Amino acid sequence: MQFNFYMPANILFGAGTLDQLGTIALPGKKALIVISAGTSMRKLGYLERVEALLRKNGVESVVFDKIQPNPVKAHVMEGAKLAQDEGCDFVIGLGGGSSIDSAKSIAVMAKNPGDYWDYISGGSGKAKPVEHGALPIVAITTTAGTGTEADPWTVITKDDASEKIGFGNQYTFPAISIVDPDLMMTVPPALTAYQGFDALFHATEGYIAKCSTPISDLFALKSIELIARWLPAAVRDGGNREARAQVALANTLSGLVESTSSCTSEHSLEHAMSARHPGLAHGAGLILLSRAYYSFFKDRIPQHLYENMARAMGENVDALPSEERADAFIAALDKLVDACGMKDLRMSDYGITKEELPDLAKIAHETMGGLFDVDRYKLSFDDTVDIFEKAFTR
Repeated sequence: MQFNFYMPANILFGAGTLDQLGTIALPGKKALIVISAGTSMRKLGYLERVEALLRKNGVESVVFDKIQPNPVKAHVMEGAKLAQDEGCDFVIGLGGGSSIDSAKSIAVMAKNPGDYWDYISGGSGKAKPVEHGALPIVAITTTAGTGTEADPWTVITKDDASEKIGFGNQYTFPAISIVDPDLMMTVPPALTAYQGFDALFHATEGYIAKCSTPISDLFALKSIELIARWLPAAVRDGGNREARAQVALANTLSGLVESTSSCTSEHSLEHAMSARHPGLAHGAGLILLSRAYYSFFKDRIPQHLYENMARAMGENVDALPSEERADAFIAALDKLVDACGMKDLRMSDYGITKEELPDLAKIAHETMGGLFDVDRYKLSFDDTVDIFEKAFTR
């Protein structure tokens, strides 16, 4: 029993915590605020609030507002240049996972030479060491999906290739993370579901990964429990403050799972899908894969892992014959997908064809092959194609 628990982010959690931005010690005097290319951060007044709180705290700011739902390398490089040109000494990611992930990557490139892909492992990346660290990062999350406020990971797509790859190190943990559920109240139902399932699968994957630890297991099972109980309520009624807060907590816990364990190959498969089809929301892609993926692994990893996840999701596992207990997790997953209105999702809705599934399997292994190494059962190429094909006909 050996593990290393390193979690340097100062996480400020709870309704109203955004206001603390105006009084807490910040890691610099001029911030690059990274937001999406959409209108929500301005329309909802969140950007204006952040700028005002920074001014109150004696901090100047510059806005970079080009981030896409699946963020791309070109915008990382452009944002880093703006940070350098404007003399910014820290970076704020304001919004969902795409904005915060981009802020992390921009923070790296603002202090290191060359191209972002020079530092990426996998695909055409060169896996160079990050020798000059990164600018400090402040994460202000307005969604409950990626857990990026509580982990070092960032996922960026290379514009000219089907390469969507995760990256992170000790420098890309946020220095400060603000998780204010009041900022999540207006997220539409479908996005609430996609984001909630992203958090769920961070927890479930981290729980079944062979690098899991006693610490990550605690975070994972609690995250799974909270999502199963509260995500349907948040999808049904976005104004339900308790549901929003509980799902936000589950999301932050799932980020802590990612800091102490790892995603598994389910994320490699999804990244291949959304790299080639950027209109596919990451959480939707994971939902599409999930039944086929977890059904494949059910008989290939220790059964108690599925039993414990089923218990966390409220299933009366102990009343079942031993040979049916692992199936209870699959059944609970199906129930949650249905309760959140996601049972009719299909890959073909996003332009994915059956003929391209072998190509997607190849991309998954080539670009994020490292996650296959933390699976308890090593997927072959044919296994991967089989999972894709079963997911295609879900």
